[in-house]
Amino acid sequence: MKLQRLYSYVRQALDDYNMIAEGDKIALGMSGGKDSYTLLYAMAGLKKFYPKRFDIVAVTVDLGYEGFDTTPIAGICEELKVEYHVEKTGISKMLGDNGCSLCARLRKGAFGEAALNMGCNKMAYAHNLDDAVETMMLSLIYEGRFSCFEPVTRYDDNCLTLIRPLIYVPAGRVMGFATKQDFPIVKNPCPFDKNTERTYVRGLLKEIEKHAPGTRARMMTAIKKGIYSKNLIKDK
Repeated sequence: MKLQRLYSYVRQALDDYNMIAEGDKIALGMSGGKDSYTLLYAMAGLKKFYPKRFDIVAVTVDLGYEGFDTTPIAGICEELKVEYHVEKTGISKMLGDNGCSLCARLRKGAFGEAALNMGCNKMAYAHNLDDAVETMMLSLIYEGRFSCFEPVTRYDDNCLTLIRPLIYVPAGRVMGFATKQDFPIVKNPCPFDKNTERTYVRGLLKEIEKHAPGTRARMMTAIKKGIYSKNLIKDK
């Protein structure tokens, strides 16, 4: 995927769901994975010509695992002239044998606190199209309901808004862009990485896609019509 195509995907999402307002300061969640680097490139580039003026700062939540190195992320941020902040925590020491949900809540809290401390009014996660489809499938299989995270979520408790600018970008396109850019991927230090229910659903979707090509795209259309429709800006 070329950079201009990435801009096109992201700008469409920003416009469709009114993700950006004039003067926003947005904290970008940076894990050092391909998705977060792609988000960083997209927002740093769009910042230069998007009709509404906004600023960004990249934030990494350090869970406290030994050997986690943020130097590569800092290097890319410096190259793109984006402010970078590492929020150090001891979250790894608070988790038990299966602490994925607890970890997610604690990371979200630490990220929000860091965003507020830096004067941000919005946060951005690097969830892509495949993440949305997988979340919907997880909800169907394990909860028995048709649900997914929203493109825009407003939190009244801390006055922050969470946006997901990569929501239209297929994971395969992200992979191609990351490979082309040769991003310095930072290894996820979490011992539960790649050993989750989401991993199972991801594999299941791959098998369904082989049988019925285009399944993910059709599922995303269903999500947009059934879940995201209330947030879609129709009068453009």
